[in-house]
Amino acid sequence: MKVLAVCGLGQGTSLILKMNVEQALADKGINADVEHTDVSSATNIEADYIITGNELAESLADHKAEIIIVNNYFDMEEINKAIDENLAN
Repeated sequence: MKVLAVCGLGQGTSLILKMNVEQALADKGINADVEHTDVSSATNIEADYIITGNELAESLADHKAEIIIVNNYFDMEEINKAIDENLAN
C-alpha cells in the first residue's frame, strides 16, 4: 500500500505528517510505503491513499487515491481516527 502525506509546499509539514502516519500505521501493524510531497507533485504520483488537510483535498479530488482528511498534522488521536475510519486492512 502506498500513502502520500501532502501539504502545500511538500517540506516540513508533510514530513511531520509522514512521520506521524508511519507511526500510526506501525502501531496498527499496517505495512505501507509512506512518502511526503507537495500538492502539485501529488497529482502525478500513484498512491492508494492521500492524507492531507481539508484545504488541499479539493485540489486532489481528481486523483485516483482515496483522500483522507487530517486537519491537525500533529494530533495523533485525529490521525489514528482517520486511519481507522478510512484504511482497509
